[in-house]
Amino acid sequence: MVRASQKHSKHPAIHLPHLSAAQWPKQVSEFKEAFSLFDKDGDGQITTKELGTVMRSLGQNPSESELQDMINEVDADNNGTIDFPEFLTMMARKMKDTDSEEEIREAFKVFDRDNNGYISAAELRHVMTSIGEKLTDDEVDEMIREADQDGDGRIDYNEFVQLMMQK
Repeated sequence: MVRASQKHSKHPAIHLPHLSAAQWPKQVSEFKEAFSLFDKDGDGQITTKELGTVMRSLGQNPSESELQDMINEVDADNNGTIDFPEFLTMMARKMKDTDSEEEIREAFKVFDRDNNGYISAAELRHVMTSIGEKLTDDEVDEMIREADQDGDGRIDYNEFVQLMMQK
């Protein structure tokens, strides 16, 4: 699964594979912007009470029980707040069923900037940087390794499809 390691966090990884595949970087940027609107003190946390408002601002319409279930799934320390990695994981789960083959192909094109049929470490780094994830070379290499099934150091379309369809 594609993930960005987070240093100095209780969350070892952000899972990002299922966010509106055709507009993945734009979607994540929109999520971050919406999240920030509710992070009143800028500490990277929103309260569970604010969660419903944030999700509705993104076009989602969760019920109270769905909200509580999502909070329980991602609020690892049960402190009643959700940080951005937790929020992103939650949105990925919520939107997972929207991916179609065409959306996955479009997402692959976003990453495959030189259109050679492969996602390189440099291409992955570029997309992740464009959504505000500053990664070390080691972190990018680890992301490639996790998705690269044939060991050629890059992600081909079939590997990308398998990554996107993981449950």
